[in-house]
Amino acid sequence: MTLAPPAPPKALTGYRPFWAKRFGPAPFLPMSRAEMEQLGWDSCDVIIVTGDAYVDHPSFGMAVIGRTLEAQGFRVGIIAQPDWHSAEPFKALGKPNLFFGVAAGNMDSLINHYTADHKIRSDDAYTPGGVAGKRPDRATLVYTQRCQEAFKDVPIIIGGIEASLRRIAHYDYWQDKVRRSVLVDSKADLLLYGNAERAIIEIAHRLARREPINSITDVRGTAFIRKPDDAGLHGWFEVDSTEVDRPGKVDALLNPYLGMEENAQAQGETCEAANANPERTAPPAGSGAVSGANLPKQANPQEQPIRLVRRPLVKQDARALVTPRDKTVIRLPAYEQVKSDAVLYAHASRVLHLETNPGNARALVQRHGEGSTARDVWINPPPIPLTTAEMDHVFDLPYARSPHPVYADQTGGHDGPTKIPAWEMIRFSVNIMRGCFGGCTFCSITEHEGRIIQSRSEDSIIREIEDIRDKVAGFTGVVSDLGGPTANMWRIGCKSPEIEAACRKPSCVYPGICPNLNTDHTPLIKLYRRARALKGVKKILIGSGLRYDLAVKSPEYVQELVTHHVGGYLKIAPEHTEGGPLSKMMKPGIGTYDRFKQLFEKFSAEAGKKQYLIPYFIAAHPGTSDEDMMNLALWLKRHGFKADQVQTFYPSPMATATAMYHSNLNPLKGISRDAARSEKVDIVRGEKRRRLHKAFLRYHDPNNWPLLREALKSMGRADLIGNGKQQLIPTFQPATDGAYVSARRKNSTPAGAKVSTVTQGRLLTQHTGLPPRETAAGGTANPRPARRPAAKPSRKGR
Repeated sequence: MTLAPPAPPKALTGYRPFWAKRFGPAPFLPMSRAEMEQLGWDSCDVIIVTGDAYVDHPSFGMAVIGRTLEAQGFRVGIIAQPDWHSAEPFKALGKPNLFFGVAAGNMDSLINHYTADHKIRSDDAYTPGGVAGKRPDRATLVYTQRCQEAFKDVPIIIGGIEASLRRIAHYDYWQDKVRRSVLVDSKADLLLYGNAERAIIEIAHRLARREPINSITDVRGTAFIRKPDDAGLHGWFEVDSTEVDRPGKVDALLNPYLGMEENAQAQGETCEAANANPERTAPPAGSGAVSGANLPKQANPQEQPIRLVRRPLVKQDARALVTPRDKTVIRLPAYEQVKSDAVLYAHASRVLHLETNPGNARALVQRHGEGSTARDVWINPPPIPLTTAEMDHVFDLPYARSPHPVYADQTGGHDGPTKIPAWEMIRFSVNIMRGCFGGCTFCSITEHEGRIIQSRSEDSIIREIEDIRDKVAGFTGVVSDLGGPTANMWRIGCKSPEIEAACRKPSCVYPGICPNLNTDHTPLIKLYRRARALKGVKKILIGSGLRYDLAVKSPEYVQELVTHHVGGYLKIAPEHTEGGPLSKMMKPGIGTYDRFKQLFEKFSAEAGKKQYLIPYFIAAHPGTSDEDMMNLALWLKRHGFKADQVQTFYPSPMATATAMYHSNLNPLKGISRDAARSEKVDIVRGEKRRRLHKAFLRYHDPNNWPLLREALKSMGRADLIGNGKQQLIPTFQPATDGAYVSARRKNSTPAGAKVSTVTQGRLLTQHTGLPPRETAAGGTANPRPARRPAAKPSRKGR
């Protein structure tokens, strides 16, 4: 069945403004009563509570939602990083007229607090001065509880990345168990997932019209809780997907030896309607059936010719075929089932990921609780992606592009001890798109932003660059990034809207580039050229991760990138070299990296530049064996790479790889209780094995050599221990202090003495991408580029 694209929703700018629009835009959304009084407000219509410091910039969620609502005429206040130990800080702006909007911030609060090894992080990039501890664990739950204590009768809407990725029962890595939906635990009224501009505008206007919040159940991109017998949800067709290996309805075959009436009786039906209206059995013109009217008359009136009549077979239960998708809901296994059954958890994850395309996704429902406490969590289909005009509207709003003045230092600026690291990273960068169709299993961008690319117009992007040049203090002429979740997906998408609406593939580029994908980079090349031609702009750097398997389809783009937009190094993410883990990540083979490397080096040489690729790799990903990591370490040494920073797999909520980690099964291949029909996945668990996989990535660190020697011997690869070029680690052991020196000082392990290192040949560092620099003492040191485009934590491409 061909699916048409969903009907276009109401435009963001198509609503009648709320009466308070007469106040106009605020220089900054107020954070205090004094600021409200300066603006002439007696109250706020909406109050946003966030775990991040308030930065009025389109890369910060609270600013985007706040300014979007302000453009609709609503008065929006911000409570940023409140003291959660009491409800008093949540009363700072008074009682909101419409609702509280609660978000943990641009990062999941637990990922913000803990490393993949469960160690407490010592800093927070979204806090002034990088100070840690300014938000609680599970901030969405804590903030919601305090808002309820402050004003019991005010609706609460939760959103942001933390709520978005915890909207159904999910595996929690920190507690090593399956937790309930965050909507159930928080007792909020609504949950918004994904990019929420479209949903939040509609909900705000409906609440302003005095609609009860419990009646708002039809907004895409939302989740809500109802009793199983709620009369307001009648009229939905339910598809039961609470079990695996259960066959669907099997249609009975018609017995060729029985007549029509006998067959009908066998099916519990009659042919009375057909007998009463014989014209319905007449064959259509050109059907090839034989009609009695065209046959010669028979001598015996009792003898009738055989009549072949085409009749459609009507199934007794054809709901799965004929029910409208917009009124069909899929029932997932209940929380009580998935919390104790890993097979059903993997099955629920698979179903969820199949229902992520806004063009064909159906609603989902999951039971939480039993008996009288049973409640259903309903999840509406994903929001319709924003059009280019709507993206321009969101990004062209009057952002101050700086932190709120409350964070200013003694000089009135934001570059001193109160500097917010995350703002510094994106201060001179421009976000040109949203979404990612890569489908990497360890990444949750698809579940949050979707896989349909939402691109801004070229004019809007140029206007933002000009604003940075003219208004942002400290701009030196270098734009640190034109990117997004991925650097080179701007204006790239499916060639056919009909195919895009019907597609259910998790990735457009795995296992190969889809033939229906438009891979033309010409618009992006044009954008780069126009941007760097602007007066006052010296250089445009690309800091977002590059999808190199897409880039090799356009050598002209690679040439443009390498010649003009690489600041000495370019980071890309092959993630691994071996087929086993790459297939579980849904990443291309290392041969694609080699092809891109050839183009990169060719065009760098033609430009007369010495530039370097920085490949990033993941240790301990599901599906990675010890032999895979050993082969990766050999590849790194063969190509002369030293990894200063090691990325260990982090099981984030809702990711497909997290489902693998929890269930030991591969949801990409289908789920069954029959071991022969399900693919088992090798999971790296336990501190010792995770340390080993990290040690293979840092094979050059003497502190790791004892562990690696033991592992290589147990693997039967003692031949890799030796002092030759073909060996991985030497036989001797220098004196070490057990320290780990990270590229980020705060992540280093303190030590009493410097770690001894052995350097052979020309090694590249993953952190800087440049060869070690000779020092006056005759040793080597990692060079630091004059200007390094930093990656954005919330927009890192994969």
